[in-house]
Amino acid sequence: MALIHCNFFSEVLKVQTSMDVILPQGAMSQIGMESNVFEKLHPTLYLLHGLSDDHTIWQRRTSIERYVAEAGIAVVMPNAGRSFYCDMDKGYKYWTFISEEVPKIAREFFHLSAKREDNFVAGVSMGGYGAMKLGLTYPERYAAVGSFSGVLDINRLSVLKDYDDFKDLNLVFNYEKKVVDDKDDIFLMTKKFAEFKGEKPLFCQYDGTEDFLFVEGVKYDLHEDNLKYKKHCEDLGLDFIYEEGPGAHNWAYWDKMIPNFIEKLPLKRD
Repeated sequence: MALIHCNFFSEVLKVQTSMDVILPQGAMSQIGMESNVFEKLHPTLYLLHGLSDDHTIWQRRTSIERYVAEAGIAVVMPNAGRSFYCDMDKGYKYWTFISEEVPKIAREFFHLSAKREDNFVAGVSMGGYGAMKLGLTYPERYAAVGSFSGVLDINRLSVLKDYDDFKDLNLVFNYEKKVVDDKDDIFLMTKKFAEFKGEKPLFCQYDGTEDFLFVEGVKYDLHEDNLKYKKHCEDLGLDFIYEEGPGAHNWAYWDKMIPNFIEKLPLKRD
């Protein structure tokens, strides 16, 4: 496998930014690592980071390069700041950046497939929200979607907006309104998605039973949010995979579950 640190200019953000990319390499004499390479353009997993992290975090906190080596897939890990992967109410257009510009630039730079069957997206926490948003908005682009401890109830998240560590949520979502815009509300998007008649992506939702955040001494229950979303999908008759088990809102849990998701990817090797 090859690891590439890529700095580039974003026309959408109007600023230099970064993404890290893992590419398959058919190195036969490499000791301790088995790698596979597809004969055609590489299948690609887009991995999204959480609120307090950046594009380097998946390599620093997990063995993602080792996990994808045998699967023979590329991994694109872009930097999205604290944007919640949204076109911010008062700020940058990170939704346009992540949904349109990143795939376009990554495919221009690297040997990546644009076929739906070869594209997957997943993320942790804020990135789980971003991954779900991408899959629900563009089911024709992704064959599988993974959310790890995803922050899925954006309306409920507004209770944190006045705490110092989360005041920038007001820059992302217009919480002065009664509710978040439809385009950013995962629950409303999922209800609309239930009417989609085309081929649906494989959705995998992972959540630890001890998934809590403590904000200035106040407990915010993310496990409760994920159970609420699970029930929402069940009520809509959607075929989502939900897996929970012992685990907190941390990389010990996410590093344990990402190989599970990779094993489920509907890879086609023809």
